[in-house]
Amino acid sequence: MSTTQLMPMALKALTRDAWLLFVTRFARLFAYGSLSVILDFYLLGLGLTEVQSGLVLTLTLAGDVVVSLLLTTRADRVGRRRMLVIGAILMAAAGLAFASTRNPFFLILAGTIGVISPSGNEVGPFLSIEQAVLTHIVPTTARTEIFAWYTLAGSLATALGALFGGFLAQALQRASLTAVASYRAVVLVYAALGILLAFLFTRLSALVEVRAVPEGTASAASVATVFGITRSRNVVLKLSSLFALDSFAGGFVVQSFAAYWFYLRFGVAPATLGAIFFWANVFAGISALVATRIAARIGLVRTMVFTHLPSNILLILVPLMPNLSLAVLVLLLRFSISQMDVPARQSYTMAVVPAAERSAAGGFTGVARTTGAAISPLFVGFLFAKPSLINAPFFLAGTLKISYDLLLYYSFRTLRPPEEQ
Repeated sequence: MSTTQLMPMALKALTRDAWLLFVTRFARLFAYGSLSVILDFYLLGLGLTEVQSGLVLTLTLAGDVVVSLLLTTRADRVGRRRMLVIGAILMAAAGLAFASTRNPFFLILAGTIGVISPSGNEVGPFLSIEQAVLTHIVPTTARTEIFAWYTLAGSLATALGALFGGFLAQALQRASLTAVASYRAVVLVYAALGILLAFLFTRLSALVEVRAVPEGTASAASVATVFGITRSRNVVLKLSSLFALDSFAGGFVVQSFAAYWFYLRFGVAPATLGAIFFWANVFAGISALVATRIAARIGLVRTMVFTHLPSNILLILVPLMPNLSLAVLVLLLRFSISQMDVPARQSYTMAVVPAAERSAAGGFTGVARTTGAAISPLFVGFLFAKPSLINAPFFLAGTLKISYDLLLYYSFRTLRPPEEQ
């Protein structure tokens, strides 16, 4: 039996451009994952305090908000390929800058202008533009399943990146390099992958671009608006506010902070942390595939809510575990269902807005998520500075995420995507 015959039906519908976007997603998330497990260690090793480290990460994410908004809201007019290439160049530049200085001011400046992911999750303009392209070039009936495989590709890449980052840092330390030098090597790999991304994005065809809209038409006026949304404004604003709340909560337990928490609480070494988050992201990716089957039965909104609630309860339980083994077990259980809402959320957002506004809607909701995630790391720095409060980020994150789930269900339970009506 050939490989093509074994391939899921949804993946058989992928074009060359769609496959290339899967490759760029994998390369990007591998870079994010490798950086996430060592970034906090690296900043502290450079001499920054916990508070300064939290400030750097907060302003880094704040800068990503501005970059994402500028690039995603112009992608349909200026060119999607061009915006993706610019984003990749900013990612490479940020990595090179982080590897070249220990001055907090220049670190903040590089993180603000460039693209750095302290969480291992998507930041920058990439996800929004890629989702809009995929929605445009794949069949509607396969959209949610393709987003699930797209999520899985990212989760596996983050997992392998986390494993690689922790292993490389520890291997270099065993080879007599200082801890900071070993972490800097991972940062340089991150920069190199940014350069690779820029090259890959240049290989996309003209089919990924939006057909030009004649000047003076209603559509042209719509594109010319600041955020590119008109008819879907209320829906997008409401979704964005809820997604911002979810990301604000998640910012308390981004992968960098979770890894550092395991170090503070149990003294876990970087290589072990890499292995822990490798399996965590593998389980998370597999859970995204399950979402497709659940969504087909109960709908996208219910899938987003009913799979997210138990995940957040498990998040609250992690710091209550008395030993490392149980804490890791609960964390892995949490990750095994944590990503079921992601392809459902992405598919739902693309489905309930007009086709002409999908890029802008994806960019706007993505910026809202990044904005929410940019605020909480500042508080985590203060919490980690006090030994008695190092468990508080898990409790805050879980409670706020449960609130998000309940508000989402209340607000959107009656607004169904076209395929569910």
